[in-house]
Amino acid sequence: MKYVTRIVIIGGGPGGYEAALVGAQLGAEVTVVDCDGLGGASVLTDCVPSKTLIATAEVMTTFDSSYEELGILVADDTPHIDRPARVVGVDLGKVNRRVKRLALAQSHDITASVTRAGARVLRGRGRLEGQQDSDGSRTVVVTAADGSEQRLTADAVLIATGGHPRELPDARPDGERILNWTQVYDLDELPEELIVVGSGVTGAEFAGAYQALGSRVTLVSSRDRVLPGEDPDAAAVLEDVFRRRGMNVMARSRAQAVKRVGDRVEVTLADGRVITGSHCLMAVGAIPNTANIGLEEAGVKLKDSGHVKTDKVSRTSAPGVYAAGDVTGVFALASVAAMQGRIAMYHFLGDAVTPLNLKAVSSNVFTDPEIATVGYSQADVDGGRIDARVVKLPLLRNPRAKMQGIRDGFVKIFCRPGTGVVVGGTVVAPRASELIHPISIAVDNNLTVEQIANAFTVYPSLSGSIAEVARQLHTVKRAEELA
Repeated sequence: MKYVTRIVIIGGGPGGYEAALVGAQLGAEVTVVDCDGLGGASVLTDCVPSKTLIATAEVMTTFDSSYEELGILVADDTPHIDRPARVVGVDLGKVNRRVKRLALAQSHDITASVTRAGARVLRGRGRLEGQQDSDGSRTVVVTAADGSEQRLTADAVLIATGGHPRELPDARPDGERILNWTQVYDLDELPEELIVVGSGVTGAEFAGAYQALGSRVTLVSSRDRVLPGEDPDAAAVLEDVFRRRGMNVMARSRAQAVKRVGDRVEVTLADGRVITGSHCLMAVGAIPNTANIGLEEAGVKLKDSGHVKTDKVSRTSAPGVYAAGDVTGVFALASVAAMQGRIAMYHFLGDAVTPLNLKAVSSNVFTDPEIATVGYSQADVDGGRIDARVVKLPLLRNPRAKMQGIRDGFVKIFCRPGTGVVVGGTVVAPRASELIHPISIAVDNNLTVEQIANAFTVYPSLSGSIAEVARQLHTVKRAEELA
């Protein structure tokens, strides 16, 4: 009788469902235990919904900011009395219904793909039970919504339970006026005055989106600038854009408490100041879903933050237990979660595996303009972690950007001195998420600035700036060689 490897995956987000596809394709008996719907927070409440909302905001921004310059005439005889006329408006209820519909459709598509591949999907909450059995297997207990339990035996278990929004003790969301990022899609009307607490990626994305949709936005940042974890030049461009478009950006202002007062909200800052608005969105980070699922009892070590400790092939400290995605605290990116899940399956099932290489990961902040990065960063260069040459070229010099009315943004590339090997890059531009790809290929394949410079680009195109930066870096390299 042929032995079949049994794998149980707890959590159906990108790490979980991508692992399920690989495990099933490699011949394992795979069961995915999930309580919300495949796709997880990424598809149902985070990445897919927010980017769908942002897609509407992008259209609004593009039209509002460039229609006059491009010579487009619009009849609008209903200007608002106390602000410049909006040329277009938004039906937020309709937008949010579309957001939810697309998220559910994506979840159903993922479920269909996983089941077609041969994996089984169980609805319920999973938890590990105790240590390894004598034969090396693990037991997973699945609790259904009705309280019934089912026990599964697994040769390997993948933990992919994701995270949930962090809450401040004195700023609990009520789902109506005080919201976290999973609750904004229940709004039927556009917030008139939105206070966004938190200036990381989530806060910046939502602040920019609602500003574009027509809300008056105040962004409360405890740091000295927005996006403190991103390229400082990129963050400066975005903050300048936010302010020019009318956003009130409050730097070095830590929110201490948020309370609802009738149909208003009051946000109390640590220095005693109080700001008011119609709604408040809390975007102060996430907490990993590691509680009450038997991890520590099973021998899985956690970090002080509560995240699961893993190595570069997704193994935890417990034999036969792997972890992937936001629960690991590596990078809160769907692409990284998916790669971690796939790597876990390749490793356990004995297939060829390449350990996770975080320096090849590309990421994007979906603001307007977008901020895309890959490889080593400006902080790495400034901090002495790598010796690299840097060239930054503003998009304002790009002919295609001029034609499209694009004023903000740049292309920045980092390369090693001597060899000219590309080790990183940052792009700030509309659709930077697409423009970063050639730099990602260069980083992943150790290409040189000469190779990028010598590749043909379309004229005119925004990607032409990538080749131009590479040419300038090549010039710097030649000058160093001749010095």
